[in-house]
Amino acid sequence: MTVTRTFDLLSHQLQKYPQPDALAAKVNNSWQKYTTQDVQDKVNHISLGLKKLGIGKDDKVAIISFNRPEWVLIDFGIQQLGAISVPMYPTITIEDYRFIFNDAGVSIVFVADSGLYNKVSAATAGMSSIQGIYTFDQVQGANHWNEVAELGEQENPEELEPLKAAVAPDDVLTIIYTSGTTGNPKGVMLTHNNLVSNVMGVMPFLPVNHKHRALSFLPLSHVFERMLLYLYVYSGVSIYYAESIEKVADNLKEVQPHVFATVPRLLEKVYDKIVAKGMELTGIKRRLFFWALELGLKYDTQENQGWWYNKQLEIANKIIFSKWREALGGNIIAVVSGGAALQARLARVFWSAQIRVMEGYGLTETSPVIAVNRWEPEDNKIGTVGPVINGVEVMIAPTDGEILTRGPHIMKGYYKKPELTDEVIDKDGWFHTGDIGEIVNGKYLKITDRKKEMLKTSGGKYIAPQMIENKLKESVVIEQTMVVGDGQKYAAALIVPSFPGLQDYCQFKGIPYTTDEEMITKPEILDKFQREIDKANEQLAQFETIKKFKLLPKLWTIESGELTPKLSVKRRVITTRYTNEIDSMY
Repeated sequence: MTVTRTFDLLSHQLQKYPQPDALAAKVNNSWQKYTTQDVQDKVNHISLGLKKLGIGKDDKVAIISFNRPEWVLIDFGIQQLGAISVPMYPTITIEDYRFIFNDAGVSIVFVADSGLYNKVSAATAGMSSIQGIYTFDQVQGANHWNEVAELGEQENPEELEPLKAAVAPDDVLTIIYTSGTTGNPKGVMLTHNNLVSNVMGVMPFLPVNHKHRALSFLPLSHVFERMLLYLYVYSGVSIYYAESIEKVADNLKEVQPHVFATVPRLLEKVYDKIVAKGMELTGIKRRLFFWALELGLKYDTQENQGWWYNKQLEIANKIIFSKWREALGGNIIAVVSGGAALQARLARVFWSAQIRVMEGYGLTETSPVIAVNRWEPEDNKIGTVGPVINGVEVMIAPTDGEILTRGPHIMKGYYKKPELTDEVIDKDGWFHTGDIGEIVNGKYLKITDRKKEMLKTSGGKYIAPQMIENKLKESVVIEQTMVVGDGQKYAAALIVPSFPGLQDYCQFKGIPYTTDEEMITKPEILDKFQREIDKANEQLAQFETIKKFKLLPKLWTIESGELTPKLSVKRRVITTRYTNEIDSMY
């Protein structure tokens, strides 16, 4: 069958790879599984139920929930009517919800649980446009999502066919509000064809198929995991939803997936935990652990380092790295990384441990994938985001090195903001990403920085903060950092320590640990951080080096407003909040 709308992907699975566990989630401590037929039947009932509630073409329906099968069922149910889904992060503020409900003109909202029900009830108070709020969990006094499906069960499924036929590939499928680092979010309009073209562009490089399982835990409200959902559905990969971020490690061991997608920060945390465990070892075990780690840090996907290196790595894989693979369930074929830059050392170590990391790149506005490193070593260059995918064009702007892209993956535009759309999509159809990059070896796209986040010192030198921040975060005692110095004579850094890492360091050095607040003022701790900064500075040009730093006692979070839902730093918010600390460094 021809796939032109995203709901066709589900029909394709039903026809070619019907699965006994198309979707699965933990309910009362056991995995509840939906067959492909269950999914299609439930989706049809939801579509008909929504129709009975008055939802039709181009109406907006919001979904606010952590990942679970109900999210997917509602999503496909909305699509079959030609209605438009508006997914939102469960972690944003009541004010953000209110803004998006109003801006998008949302009619119905689906939420996960009582906490979100209360939050959304507060956000929608006095809004006549909201016709109903439905919950996935049973919540006292709230409508349950199954009521919508039950309404549809009483209808004739044949009624759906003309409605599905009326949905065109260029119709808007979803409006995804980008978190942005400042101001109100903007609604990115993505069509069925945008997502389908991205699925087809990436599909040849997916190293798993209908015989494999995926574990899903990155938010479906973000386009990265959403596109992968559609890719898994098309390829017949069974999708298991993690119980929570905290339970991912347990769920990996239970589900034993063959693939999962992640963001670099989670891989960093996995690595840091492994190193912390290595630090606890003694004698020969400790020496073997760090010998294997050193080997891993030298690994290169595109360079054969000779018989002796390969033999040592083979031994390291048997006695050390095999335990890493076991911790990920023992079946991992590939890990897909996106959302931010992956430190090269992490890619090297995981690849050396036979855990192949496929780092990719894209934006919400590009549906999202522009380029991805392949599973085959010869097409995976560490330190880049890989070759451009099928059907996508990329050009590096000759004036300033900005990455431009063109093709069927480019959004329809920002919802109700044509002037903003015109700012990023030029008359020739090139989307201006705002990222600076280059093509390496005529094949691999490399991101060097964000155009709008470049700092310019008073001496006229441009500094790429993200590159420096990634180097600093290689330290096991640094959790978060933000480089400052725009208009100043040198670069400086705000640093939030990794307090578990700092506690391990203090224990190792015999330094009594009191409170986080007190420890970051102690001279011996400040000396430790200075040494970490000196180490990072060795790899930087003189004008890029960090001259001063300030340690902060509290982690930046989404809830406290310093991070976007994608865990990017909100530079302006942090700059405003820590004005005194920044000023003290100059």
